[in-house]
Amino acid sequence: MRRPVARKLSVLAVSAAVVSVGAAAPPAAPSGPVGAAAKVPVAVGYGGAVSSVDADASAAGIEVLKKGGNAVDAAVATAAALGVTEPYSSGIGGGGYFVYYDAKSRSVHTIDGRETAPQTADSDLFVENGKPLAFADAVSSGLSVGTPGTPATWQTALDMWGSRGLGTVLKPAERIARDGFVVDDTFRSQTASNETRFRYFPDTAKLFLPGGQLPVVGSTFKNPDLARTYAELGRKGVGAIYHGDLGDDIVDTVNHPPVDPASGWNARPGDLEEKDLAVYRAKLQEPTKTSYRGLGVYSIAPSSSGGTTVGEALNILENTDLEKASEVQYLHHFIEASRIAFADRGRWVGDPAFEDVPTNELLSQKYADSRACLIKDDAVLTSPVAPGDPRHPAACPTGGTAAPTTYEGENTTHLTVADKWGNVVSYTLTIEQTGGSGITVPGRGFILNNELTDFSFTPANPAVHDPNLPGPGKRPRSSISPTIVLDGHNKPVVALGSPGGATIITTVLQTLTEFLDRGLPLVDAIAAPRASQRNAARTELEPALYDSALRGQLEAIGHSFKLNPEIGAATGVQRLPNGKWLAAAEKVRRGGGSAMVVYPAK
Repeated sequence: MRRPVARKLSVLAVSAAVVSVGAAAPPAAPSGPVGAAAKVPVAVGYGGAVSSVDADASAAGIEVLKKGGNAVDAAVATAAALGVTEPYSSGIGGGGYFVYYDAKSRSVHTIDGRETAPQTADSDLFVENGKPLAFADAVSSGLSVGTPGTPATWQTALDMWGSRGLGTVLKPAERIARDGFVVDDTFRSQTASNETRFRYFPDTAKLFLPGGQLPVVGSTFKNPDLARTYAELGRKGVGAIYHGDLGDDIVDTVNHPPVDPASGWNARPGDLEEKDLAVYRAKLQEPTKTSYRGLGVYSIAPSSSGGTTVGEALNILENTDLEKASEVQYLHHFIEASRIAFADRGRWVGDPAFEDVPTNELLSQKYADSRACLIKDDAVLTSPVAPGDPRHPAACPTGGTAAPTTYEGENTTHLTVADKWGNVVSYTLTIEQTGGSGITVPGRGFILNNELTDFSFTPANPAVHDPNLPGPGKRPRSSISPTIVLDGHNKPVVALGSPGGATIITTVLQTLTEFLDRGLPLVDAIAAPRASQRNAARTELEPALYDSALRGQLEAIGHSFKLNPEIGAATGVQRLPNGKWLAAAEKVRRGGGSAMVVYPAK
């Protein structure tokens, strides 16, 4: 049974919701927000589909599709709206990874829009007095801010595959920022969890703590500064950030964080320069590809570890009959495959501009088979598992030096879009942890990322090469895993992704296997209780698994667990016959997601 949840819903979302259930679109409504309404986690129909965590954002994408835009146009519109209504998870102060399926050529393309370290950064970026900084000291500082990649990603995607200009697709988000949205429990709770550090920065406190207080559920939240920023980007293009006044404001904010002196907070300055913005490029690159059960699984290549790690785990599971396995054996093999893939991720994956990343070898079935033989039906591997050598795979290797998995923030947002022509976008974007650096660019209405804290501050194990140390212009390793699955005719089967830091990888892997192997409907595969093993001593379980009999049965094999209240918040779309699409989102996590289609019937 779907739980009704109060959510942010502007007049834009109301219009799109009416369209999605088949009524004619209403006449133009007066500006301003309207009452909150429950979101729908699954929608089926024609003309295209959008799924995101937020109703206003999904509605923005539907509006663009309804006006003739394609999936890329709608994805950028949805992402821009998320920058308004989910500002602690995404926005133009961050970065992300964009995966696109082109229906005409039946091919997949990707954009690496990851943030980069300043040109002055070195491996000691987060070392002070010979010791690594505490994460809490690093995160709310200019030191943690990477050169934003989201604006360049939007422009690159539109230039390559879009049919509308940036100014056009930003209009819905600009309108939401100007007219406001209704505050819900999720927005208030995320603000509350960041209240202390938000108060360090006067511009952040002024915007997100109106009148010095937490935003009230049911109140209207407006961001006129962001509305003006979007309008400026629409007029001038993203050059306003990479070569113009907006960029100058970002540089000044990073290098001189505007701190409330009374707070006593030491916001360490960054060393970002205008040239760091000027040389930034969103990178067009080949996707990763894995063959699984006769399907093609496409995702993002390094600098993200998502495509290689999900792909390796799928290859490890390829020769296990997950369809017929018991629930205990399914979860056991899923957990062990994740453990092994994370061991290899930690050793081999970093920014390929700086590291010799063996992407093809990590994704070879031969290598996966050499690792899969470590898994036993009645025993559990001990973490940290040592990495293998994908260039010289040895059957069931033992020994070797292991390194633990380093910390990665657990917030981000994901959207999935399809259009009437059959094009598909799977796009994950982020400002790293909830609330990013906590630093708002004065007068601009958006928070800067803390993405550089995704680097290892020091090697996880000095005896093992760490490919994820900081460097000049280097992109920190990510776990973002936007994925598109194609059938034997290179037509879409499903596309999905999730937020969640390093749990993104296990969320995508589990959702894929629940859908492809276990036969769950997409919305139920997304809703299924999750486990996440990242080469750690204990596997994280959501409450429904932690409190179940399955936990005891897995412990009997040798597993050890700890509770994680919530893992990920996935969205996806599925191609159905005769031009029909199914959009699916979370039923409960992050307050539930919002799935919409343009028309439920032809």
